[in-house]
Amino acid sequence: MIERADVDRIMDAVNIVDVVSEFVTLRRSGVNFKGLCPFHDDKTPSFIVSPSKGICHCFACGKGGNAINFLMEHEQLSYPDALRWLARKYNIEIHERQLSDEEQQQASQRESMFIVNEWASKYFQDVLYHTPDGQALGMQYMRSRGFRDDIISKFHIGYAPAKRDSLAREAKSKGYKEDFLVATGLCFRRDDGSLTDRYSGRIIFPWLNISGKVNAFGGRLLDSRTKGVQQKYVNSPESDIFHKDHELFGLYQAKKSIAKEDNVYMVEGYTDVISMHQGGIENVVANSGTALSLHQIRMLRRFTQNITLLYDGDEAGIHAAMRGTDMLLSEGMNVRVVILPDDDDPDSYSRKHTAQEFRDYVERNRKDFIGFKTDLTLKGVSDPVRRSEAISGIVRSISLVPNQITRDTYLHDLASMLGMSERSLINTMNGFIRGDVENRIKEAEREKRRAENSSPTAETPKKSPGVSHLPHSPLEKVELELVRLIMKHGEEILLEDMETTDGEHISLNLAQYIDYNLFKDELSFSSPLFVRILSEALEQSDMGDFKAEPFFTSHPDMEISRLASELVVERHRLSRSLQMELMRESLKAKVDHFLLDLRREVVEQRLSRLQADMKAAAGDMETMRVLMEEFRKVGKIRNDLAKGTGKDVSIRG
Repeated sequence: MIERADVDRIMDAVNIVDVVSEFVTLRRSGVNFKGLCPFHDDKTPSFIVSPSKGICHCFACGKGGNAINFLMEHEQLSYPDALRWLARKYNIEIHERQLSDEEQQQASQRESMFIVNEWASKYFQDVLYHTPDGQALGMQYMRSRGFRDDIISKFHIGYAPAKRDSLAREAKSKGYKEDFLVATGLCFRRDDGSLTDRYSGRIIFPWLNISGKVNAFGGRLLDSRTKGVQQKYVNSPESDIFHKDHELFGLYQAKKSIAKEDNVYMVEGYTDVISMHQGGIENVVANSGTALSLHQIRMLRRFTQNITLLYDGDEAGIHAAMRGTDMLLSEGMNVRVVILPDDDDPDSYSRKHTAQEFRDYVERNRKDFIGFKTDLTLKGVSDPVRRSEAISGIVRSISLVPNQITRDTYLHDLASMLGMSERSLINTMNGFIRGDVENRIKEAEREKRRAENSSPTAETPKKSPGVSHLPHSPLEKVELELVRLIMKHGEEILLEDMETTDGEHISLNLAQYIDYNLFKDELSFSSPLFVRILSEALEQSDMGDFKAEPFFTSHPDMEISRLASELVVERHRLSRSLQMELMRESLKAKVDHFLLDLRREVVEQRLSRLQADMKAAAGDMETMRVLMEEFRKVGKIRNDLAKGTGKDVSIRG
């Protein structure tokens, strides 16, 4: 158990932005920072980090807290392990008392599996460096591939003894349980119950998860043993701590460089990653020969939206470059493809060239994915039917791109390249988009019917306010008015020369000002649609040249564009000169007015719930006492807010 004084020192040293930045790419947004939420599928940044308050919060899924809460949720750590993580990061020495036998038995299976894997990784490294077979076989192989000692150490590479029970015997002698050796996949049981090492006689490549914990291994046979062998590599099986489609080899070593370069190279194998690191290119990960999964893509998107697929030029390499690319496009990634010269893969090419030569080659030869797919699928195709099918496949890929401007650019370039009518391509693309929307609607209806059939008493999900569902409650009306202002005036500056906690002077536009106030009060819109609208306004604010009204009225999402069109109908009643005269102070006063209203309605809802709870608790004096005390406190907040607003506010529908 960690002593209290050490806990206090850790908490004093913690910088929430530093901690979250280990896992999420953050960009300044007003006085706070924001990024894509790591706890749900976040397409527009809704995860806010406040350095002044030392907390983070997602306004879409609600998860967050302080640095310890974040680590416990993100890394599935216990409270003590989260403290240890922070202590290592800030080089703080901690003092712990020995856990009792009972406390040791209460450690979770996941933690035990990580402990066993960490020991195994060190065991494999020790065998590589300090045993005759490790030096003569394992190290000789690494030297033949040209790997330096610092790179071998950086990736924790090791060697497994050829004897089939060496690791099992050593682990049991150290007190590690057989069950965990099997659960991690380090060993498997034979019919007679004995344990056999999974990786014997192989070079070992540990997989490190995003926080640096060993969760799996890959073992490669040495070259002398691979002749005629189909399975050169053996990887850890699926387990409680390892799901291959959730992990990317080398991400832990690459994540800082990915964020710095704002680009990630995707390769196929372990040695591709390692050779590129040795050559000075560190923003690289491997998918180990499998198609990319949504989870892997979304994990990468926390650090960058730019991905370069880097493969060799044979048929297998080209096929690999095509796998998962539509999924990358649909997740908003900017995809580039580089095919290396014949007879070269990233491993061999990076060993022959300097890092600068490698980058120069990439710069000269990379193509955006649509151009790459066009060249690949239409090369040498003269048959009209096959050509039409190929073009439809390209347009299908373009239709998956979520950004409307990017889609339009792709279509324009494709039309010029093919000498076709852009209108024909647009019509084809719109057909794909409509089909996808219809399929999603049908699937949602099927899910709803299944839910209703399985739970007939379940509460009907609340609809997002929109054209077909105008708000009825006072809270919905206030939120809609704030969204109206965001869609009409989101880019207009409300607060100039505001000083942040670190002494920086910034300005906040209307969208940033609303976001700042909501975060400060730990509030968010109740409608997921409104949360998304605010998030997109914040994202566009950072990009510059943002004009809220045209952006939202021409939004590619039909629900948002229809809502925007409805909300800005009454918009031009004042003369332009009068609008300009009232723009600053009157607009800010209106925003403040509705923000106070929002706080008031939230408090009113809380009071209503407390009244219902008190009614249900009649007769339970202790519960009633607690509820009445909270009712008194919330009532005082309501009175203070009433003084702030001056009067009840009538919200226009």
